[in-house]
Amino acid sequence: MANEKKATGEQFEFEPIKGFPLLNWRGKRPFRSTQYYPAQLRETHGEAVKGWHNEIYWGDNLQVMSHLLKKYRGQVKLVYIDPPFDSKADYKKKIELKGEKVESEYTPFEEKQYGDIWTNDEYLQYIYERLVLIRELLCDDGSIYVHCDWHKGHHIRCVLEEIFGQRNFIDEIIWSYGSPSGGRAAGDKFVKNHDTILHYAKSYSSRSENKIYLPYSEKYIKDWFKCEDPDGRRYQRRQRGRDEKGNAVWEKQYLDESKGIPCSTVWTDVLSVYADPRAYKENTKSQLDYEYPTQKPEALVERIILHSSVPGDIVFDSFMGSGTTQAVALKLGRKFVGADINLGAIQTTTKRLLDIRQEIKKAPPKLMWDGGEIDTFYTGFQVFTVNHYDVFRNPEEARRILVEAYGIQPLPAGAVFDGELDGYMVKLMPINRIATRADLNEIVSNVDRKTLSRRRNESPGEPQEKFLLICMGHEPDLAAVLRAEFAKEKYDVEVKIADVLKDKAELEFKREPEAKVARKKDRIVIERFYPMNLLQKLSWQ
Repeated sequence: MANEKKATGEQFEFEPIKGFPLLNWRGKRPFRSTQYYPAQLRETHGEAVKGWHNEIYWGDNLQVMSHLLKKYRGQVKLVYIDPPFDSKADYKKKIELKGEKVESEYTPFEEKQYGDIWTNDEYLQYIYERLVLIRELLCDDGSIYVHCDWHKGHHIRCVLEEIFGQRNFIDEIIWSYGSPSGGRAAGDKFVKNHDTILHYAKSYSSRSENKIYLPYSEKYIKDWFKCEDPDGRRYQRRQRGRDEKGNAVWEKQYLDESKGIPCSTVWTDVLSVYADPRAYKENTKSQLDYEYPTQKPEALVERIILHSSVPGDIVFDSFMGSGTTQAVALKLGRKFVGADINLGAIQTTTKRLLDIRQEIKKAPPKLMWDGGEIDTFYTGFQVFTVNHYDVFRNPEEARRILVEAYGIQPLPAGAVFDGELDGYMVKLMPINRIATRADLNEIVSNVDRKTLSRRRNESPGEPQEKFLLICMGHEPDLAAVLRAEFAKEKYDVEVKIADVLKDKAELEFKREPEAKVARKKDRIVIERFYPMNLLQKLSWQ
């Protein structure tokens, strides 16, 4: 759903693909444009390699990808995402302190690993908008793998086919993640023992893939490679045709020259990090003393990266989680970009990548590709926030800051509006993401119609109400949509929007102190310390 149309200034636009069926759900909002959001560099680890620093972004991935469009539109070779499954689970960061397990819940928003709780329509809109942007980022021969399970896999596939087109479907991969005798039992139901990975290309005819072979099992070798040369080399006899007399012509296929069995779409040889003892060292619980409950094994992502990219390609994951995609990309000589809304994911991934950088520095992996050894590993990376997400990650604190910064007269807690300002009823929209049409429902549903009717009768020709919406980025037609909703009932309202992105130069935000920290051998050294609020005030002088 995202053929490039034009990029005008800081606004990126797309147009629908013609000739594909369109899905519909309650509250579906066409997503045909997005605005650019700025990024703020927070950390740099290592030097750039061949002019490239890998990038990690902390923030809403819709805003992150809107930021990335300006730089990477049409340049990403491979996307692997493991989005929320709408499983009605609420994943929290599990920390173990001195033998006692604790569940952290620092803020009402993203300090939970993520709240995988949605209504059906909200989930579809959420996935739809992000897949549109992913398609814009992919290069013409790029592809996307979407990891899902039985909760929403069928819906996600429908959305993928609207955006990428049915003809660009490549594979449905079944990943059996547990041992044959184990899995998630649920009463008298069959044991749930697999996930689904949907693979689509941006262009089926332009895609580039590498064939993956799996090692022969001992039983296969025993059954098929039964013959031996005098020197002990094992082989199997294979018919390669017939001679002029019609007799079979045989050849030897040596075991030590065979690539293995071509990989199928059913993967039973990769266990989860919880079912496979060999993957325990990958488990963030063993590395960082807390567990990332949806972590995927490196072997799973490695197979995907090897199949659909080559060294030096850009790999992107917008639901980064524990950083498995980034870790594998780094080890395989790929470039990477990652994003996550959760600070715990950023911290986990950063720590994981720092450890891998040290391993590569000590002993670079011996990897062969296209007849030669991979000699370039892109070990330097930078960490960014997008749209000043660090300031606004705690909604309650951010609301208090905005009320003070704009000089709003607050209303009692629980009211539809947050306050009044110069005759306008002020509504603070969700400030940890862009405001959408769906966010207007609370206003439309709760404004008192009797008051509006009385004002219309008393002062015809004058607006019956004035609204000021304060947001952190918004859909371009937000004000017009709200006016149109009230116009349906013949009410005239005035709507203004204050965008914090544009107003932030005039606002004073509370900023936590920052420091430049370096790891030197076994010591952490604070090289510089920045008291941010003090520096901000000094800059005014």
